[in-house]
Parts: sequence; C-alpha cells; structure tokens
Amino acid sequence: MELDPLILSRIQFAFVVSFHAIFPVFTIGLASYIAVLEGLAFKTRNPVWTKLSTFWTKVFAVVFGMGVVSGIVMSFQFGTNWSAFSQASANFLGPILSYEVITAFFLEAAFLGVLLFGRDKVPAGVHLFAAIMVATGTFISSFWILAANSWMQTPAGVEFREGVFHVVSWSEAIFNPSFPYRFMHMALASFLTGGFVVAGVSAWYLLRGREVEANRKALSMCLWLLLFIAPAQAVVGDFHGLNTLEHQPAKVAAMEGNWETSRNVPLLLFAIPDQENQTNHFEIGIPSLASLILTHEWDGEVPGLNEVAVEEQPPVAIVFWSFRIMVGIGVLMILFALAGLVLRAGGRLYKTRWYLQGMRFMSIAPFFAVLTGWFVTEVGRAPWLVYGMMTQAESVTPSLTGGMALFTLIGYIVVYALVFSAGVYYLMRVLYVGLEDSDDEEHASDRPARPLSAAHVPFEIESGSHGVHQAKPANEGGH
Repeated sequence: MELDPLILSRIQFAFVVSFHAIFPVFTIGLASYIAVLEGLAFKTRNPVWTKLSTFWTKVFAVVFGMGVVSGIVMSFQFGTNWSAFSQASANFLGPILSYEVITAFFLEAAFLGVLLFGRDKVPAGVHLFAAIMVATGTFISSFWILAANSWMQTPAGVEFREGVFHVVSWSEAIFNPSFPYRFMHMALASFLTGGFVVAGVSAWYLLRGREVEANRKALSMCLWLLLFIAPAQAVVGDFHGLNTLEHQPAKVAAMEGNWETSRNVPLLLFAIPDQENQTNHFEIGIPSLASLILTHEWDGEVPGLNEVAVEEQPPVAIVFWSFRIMVGIGVLMILFALAGLVLRAGGRLYKTRWYLQGMRFMSIAPFFAVLTGWFVTEVGRAPWLVYGMMTQAESVTPSLTGGMALFTLIGYIVVYALVFSAGVYYLMRVLYVGLEDSDDEEHASDRPARPLSAAHVPFEIESGSHGVHQAKPANEGGH
C-alpha cells in the first residue's frame, strides 16, 4: 500500500496542534485569574487570596511547561512537511511569528520566574506586576498566533505572484476580516476554560471538605465570571458565524449539513451526512431555524455545498458533528452558570452535591469544546491552506515521502504520550497536595498521586444551614 504524504502530514499537524491547543487556552485564562488573585492579595492582605494564587501558580507552571514543549515542534513542521507553504508565505508569517517570540514569549519567560520564585524575595507590588506581565504576555502571544491563523482563513493585504505571497498592506493582513471575531472568540474560550477548571477543582475540594473558605471564594468568583462570559460567548459566536458565512460559505454549509442553496433552511439536530451522494440521512431538525440564526430572517437564504466543486468541499461529517458538539457544550456551560445563580440565590450553592459533582466533570468540558471548535475551523477550510489561494496539496514538501511522514507521526505520538503522562502525573500531585501550607506539602509529597475520581474522595460533606462547614470521614456517616 502506498502511503500518501499529504494525508499523513495533515494527520500529523492535526495531532500536534490538537495536543498543543488545550494548554494555551487554559494558561491564558488562568494567568488572568492569578493576576486578579495577586491584586486582591496586594489590596486586602488577606492570606486566602495569597494561598489561592500560590496554588494556581503551581498549576500554571506545569501546564505552561507542557504547552511550551508541545508547541516547539509545530514551527519545525512548517519546514519539514510544508516547505512549499513556508517558502510562499515567509514574507508574512516569518515576521508575524518573530513578533510573537519577541513581544510575548520573552515577556512571559522573564516575569514567570519572578512570579514563581519571587514571592518572598521581591516587594509585593513587583510580584503583582510580574503576574500582570505574564497575563499580558499570554494575550500578546494569542494576538499574533490568531492573526496568522486568521490570515490563512481570510487572506488580505497580500498579492500572490509567482508562487509567493507579497505583503502590500500590513494592517490589512494582520487585521484581516475574520481576525477580530476569532480573537474575541478565543479570548472568551480561554476565560471559560480557566473558569470551569478552577470552579471544578474548587468544587472537588469542597466535596472533600478541604480549605473550605478559600475554595468557596474561588468557586464563587468563577461562577460570577461564567455567568457573564458563557452567554457572551454565544453572542460572539453568532457574529463569528455571520463573518464566516460571508467569507467561507462552504464551511458554513458543511457546519449546517446543507447541500442545496435554499430558503427556510432547518437547523439540523441530527443527521448522517453522505458526501458521496451529496445528501443527508435520518435528518431531525427545527424548521427555518438555521436561516434565522445565519441570516436573522426566517426565510433567509443559506448557501449549499452544491455551489462548490466536490473536490473543494471540506469533509462534511467531521465539520457537521464537531460543530454540534461544540455548541452543545456551550449550551451546557450556560445552563451550569445559570444553575449556579439559582442555587446561590437560594443559599444552597455550596451544599448541593449534584451541582458540585457536575462542576467537577464540567472542568474538562471546555477542552472538548476548544478541540471541536478547532476541528470546525481547520477541517472546514479544506482543501485550502490559504483560503481560496493555496491548497494543501500545493503546500506540502515536494520531496516528502509517505514513509518519512509516517515515521515522524509515530515519533510525535510516542513523545507526546510521554510528555502528557509526565505532565498529568505532576499535575495530579499538585492537585492532591492542594492549598495546604508548605509544611503540609512536604509531608504530602510522599503520598501517591490520586486521580480526580469519586473513588478517591474519602470524605463526605456535612451540610448545615450555612453550607459546607465540616468534613467527616466517610465511614463515620454523613449525608
């Protein structure tokens, strides 16, 4: 069997990007949260805020390290697997990626050391400034990366001459038509990810009766954030969808599973896309709702995939189902945020076990939403690498063989599995130690790491009129 270097290169890059993407989206949100905690600690001198900041800074350090390690190889892949694209786009992507390193990575690296090791060695104001600079660096980094990716989605400010992209307007290239929507969508996704992870871990500690005061504060803060951010993400997503409809109609058609350009298009809740026969099977939908969402008119016209040549259509099934998973998780996030408000109003937020258990499991939901969102974005662009201007087949390294691509793919899978296993191991140790003081941490460091599962929750929660206030061993009763 002959191995296709293009397919293998696409799989390899998809694997590496998917693995890497979950770390920055978390650290961006978490860095901002740490900066807020440092600000509260500086202003109030309340040791609870310092304790929370110290703990989540340790988590940030582990995740940041995993993100750096997993992201380094992506730039190399441009040269090894996509050299034709690298050569063609070097006039734009070269400077953009350099700006990201100079303005963001150096900033993060310089102040991360102060944030991690300078709490008792520098003035409190300097430590706060370091936290703010780290958070700022994460957003600067995302600015440049999303500018590059958005340009590939909606290229602007360039001319394509003799196989090379020449920049004619840097402002138009950087602030291309889809960039503002993608940047805002990703920023909110980062806050959602950080918020749900912190809320989920805090709920887990409350179920165990550990550091109740601090974790109640952390959970409360995050739920207030999520109450506003989760619905805001839906609004931004709507604007992003309208922008995509304008510039990438084939992607929207694949998202909706719509084959024929028509009006009063239903919103399909379920369908099995059949790309070979250009139709769907077992459709279940809400009449006219897709037209209303996409055009803001009940009888609005929605483009169909039949407007695009078959060879230029994206893989419909992947885009169709990834989009539904992403939206479904988004709806679930809004519901959990609203449920938190209702429980808070009734004074039952910290003693409702089903909700705390639900928040534990919701801590991983944003990562699935981010991944499926990236699948929609990147797979929906196929077969283009630079939309409408350069295909993936034109971008792959000419001398690359299928065997070479398969070898490196297997190598990346093995190495990333080791990196992920080591990172998760150390992350579990940090979570197991928790917010206890350093003396307790020294003793706790000898304990085996425990996974976040119900089987390893040795305490039941005793509830009173004021919520969770006492932990009791499970074998002593409780409710």
